[in-house]
Amino acid sequence: MTSTVPAPSTRLAEGSALQAVFLDMDGTLVDTEGFWWDAEVAVFADLGHVLDEAWRDVVVGGPMTRSVGYLIEATGADITLPEITVLLNDRFESRIDHGVPLMPGAARLLAELAAHSMPTALVSASHRRIIDRVLESLGPDKFTLTVAGDEVTRTKPHPDPYLHAALRLGADPTRCAVIEDTATGVAAAEAAGCRVVAVPSVAPIAPAFGRVVVGSLEEVDLAFLSTLITGMH
Repeated sequence: MTSTVPAPSTRLAEGSALQAVFLDMDGTLVDTEGFWWDAEVAVFADLGHVLDEAWRDVVVGGPMTRSVGYLIEATGADITLPEITVLLNDRFESRIDHGVPLMPGAARLLAELAAHSMPTALVSASHRRIIDRVLESLGPDKFTLTVAGDEVTRTKPHPDPYLHAALRLGADPTRCAVIEDTATGVAAAEAAGCRVVAVPSVAPIAPAFGRVVVGSLEEVDLAFLSTLITGMH
């Protein structure tokens, strides 16, 4: 894990019920969910298999081991998980060589969080090599901490990545807001006890207790996130 600011626990916003904001990457901050599907389609095509479009909703948002494991089983492709993981990361990395498009409202929200010294963590199921490339577009200085999927024993939908981020920031998970775009990510955040803002990218997500659903990050700002926390206490 990397941290751009030493001793992040000293930066908790005093007098605010909201202690930290955690953000997913693919499909939440950057418009890359389609890139991953394109990479999967291309890699499996090279192996002689055609992916069913219906499988897209099944694999979106999850750890690569689960998503690719499903696709290997569904297609019967003769390849191991470690082998295809390398191929997919290579394909995706070449796709983002010239940067990645940010989701509407992402740059503004990150700038606002930074301006108010709100501890902010990027929490992704993507591997470190991919996160570090995407950070070139997002700005590594915008995050107090980043957590990659290959740096935790269990990644999303398990709560571990968000619990780890909260621990590193010295924050109470129940006073942290999480922004996610998939049901898998939402499940991980809620299992950690965080309040969730869902911004669905591929498949719909229903509202629930402790969770709000918005159309885009354009509807999200620091005041909104703070209300999400204070409204629960």
